[in-house]
Amino acid sequence: FLAAADGLGSIAIDTTQLNMSVSDPTAWATAMNNLGMVPVGLAGQQLVTDSICVPGFDPSLSMMTGITPINPMIPGMGLVPPPPPTDVPVVKEIIHCKSCTLFPPNPNLPPPSTRERPPGCKTVFVGGLPENATEEIIQEVFEQCGDITAIRKSKKNFCHIRFAEEFMVDKAIYLSGYRMRLGSSTDKKDSGRLHVDFAQARDDFYEWECKQRMLAREERHRRKMEEDRLRPPSPPAIMHYSEHEAALLAEKLKDDSKFSEAITVLLTWIERGEVNRRSANQFYSMVQSANSHVRRLMNEKAAHEQEMEQAKESFKNALTGILTQFEQIVAVFNASTRQKAWDHFSKAQRKNIDIWRKHSEELRNAHSEQLMGIRREEEMEMSDDDSGDNPTKKLRVDDSALAAQAYALKEENDSLRWQLDAYRNEVELLKQEKGQLFRTEESLTKDQQLQFLQQTMQGMQQQLLSIQEELNNKKSELEQAKEEQTHTQAMLKVLQEQLKSAKELAEINGHDESQANEINVLTVALVNQDREKNSEKRSPSLKSEKEALLIGIISTFLHVHPFGANIEYLWSYMQQLDSRISANEIEMLLMRLPRMFKQEFTGVGATLEKRWKFCAFEGIKTV
Repeated sequence: FLAAADGLGSIAIDTTQLNMSVSDPTAWATAMNNLGMVPVGLAGQQLVTDSICVPGFDPSLSMMTGITPINPMIPGMGLVPPPPPTDVPVVKEIIHCKSCTLFPPNPNLPPPSTRERPPGCKTVFVGGLPENATEEIIQEVFEQCGDITAIRKSKKNFCHIRFAEEFMVDKAIYLSGYRMRLGSSTDKKDSGRLHVDFAQARDDFYEWECKQRMLAREERHRRKMEEDRLRPPSPPAIMHYSEHEAALLAEKLKDDSKFSEAITVLLTWIERGEVNRRSANQFYSMVQSANSHVRRLMNEKAAHEQEMEQAKESFKNALTGILTQFEQIVAVFNASTRQKAWDHFSKAQRKNIDIWRKHSEELRNAHSEQLMGIRREEEMEMSDDDSGDNPTKKLRVDDSALAAQAYALKEENDSLRWQLDAYRNEVELLKQEKGQLFRTEESLTKDQQLQFLQQTMQGMQQQLLSIQEELNNKKSELEQAKEEQTHTQAMLKVLQEQLKSAKELAEINGHDESQANEINVLTVALVNQDREKNSEKRSPSLKSEKEALLIGIISTFLHVHPFGANIEYLWSYMQQLDSRISANEIEMLLMRLPRMFKQEFTGVGATLEKRWKFCAFEGIKTV
């Protein structure tokens, strides 16, 4: 009953099909036949023979090979006529089941709408079910479309059905619009209009993705195999340079059969930069061995040229013999065309002889032109020589022999000159090594003197810096002492005036000595407070809690660096804790606390460096 879903059917529609009775047993068979399935009757008997169906049809072929499933009832296979035109409506028929009956929709109504098909869809949504429909009835209706793996029925009038294959969904969509009636009941709860649509299920999408990934893996594997098949073989690995490998390579360079392999290794070593003063002689000998093959290659070329000349000569002789035979054949044809023999031939024979004669003349002319071209090339080669006489040829041969001897002598002279240069280089290396031995002793004494001088200069610089720091400290102490002295003198004057005024008041008021003693105690307390204030002024006060925290972190950092640290190193460490702090701020804070942090200079000249050290514990010990 999926003829419309597959786009199949007959062009001519019989009118008896429109008025078919509900009890007609052939309706179900016709619908199942249009589906491409073996129809089964109400009692389970087969209604259509196996000869109608295509033997061996496997609907799951698409899952394994990716080929679109073939419907055995498609037109062109000889089972059904071609599809009807689109303007002719497809008539659906009544479907009878054991527990229910399906009535087709009005053919004049538009087909039911469906959503876009999700990829790998195997699940359909079935709505409009009768209220009294059970899972067994639903399975009985939809199992005709294919194997059902799961049915999820809701309490309301719909359910979800998952099939084993994707093409079974198309057969289920065909039932959309049918009116379903349970048994022969006319109750509303026993009837409903089916609406079948595609459903989006996670399991279907997951299986589809797995299938796509499998196909992608197979495609990548196929491409990789094709690339590996077409990829040229990689060249063999070239060993690293060593004296042992160089000796083996020199032997291979002398062997004609291994020369091509050895010359690539030599070229690679030279390009890698393996040539130095120590290995120059060995590489020169290998280059010389490579040069010795030039003569062999020239001899091989001369032998091949001689073979080519012999082949040309044999080709010319064979061509001359062929041309003489062609001349004889043409002479036979010309003799046949004379009147003595020509009159005795028939008309057809004369025609054939004439055609054969023309064809032979054309071939003879082509071969004669080719032979003449070869002779012209030989004449041109002969004209390129100085002259064609025998004495000059002998002189030319003698000149070539003398030139070869001169070339050989030149090669020997070059090889001796290069060997002499190599020996000179070795002598220079030995001289340099001996000179370096004498120079090292002198340079050691000079270096030691320079080190001693640098150390003394560093000590003097440190002494000067320490003296300067002491002077600055003394100056600051003197200034503080002067300020304290002036402040105490002023306070004493004020206190003396206050005492005088207090005594006068006491005398006027007639107070006793106890009150005077209290006044003296107050004055002593005021003096002590002034001294404490002066001491606080002397010691630099901390402005905020942040400075105290910075002093603690810096003290800890410098305590674990006993040799001190420069301000840049200290600032980079503090930047990790507070990115807004600056190096100048840290340096000012260190300069404000000379008893906790001291500054030292190390190095000489360009290597002079200023370092800060933690000295609070030293001050405690001295105190």
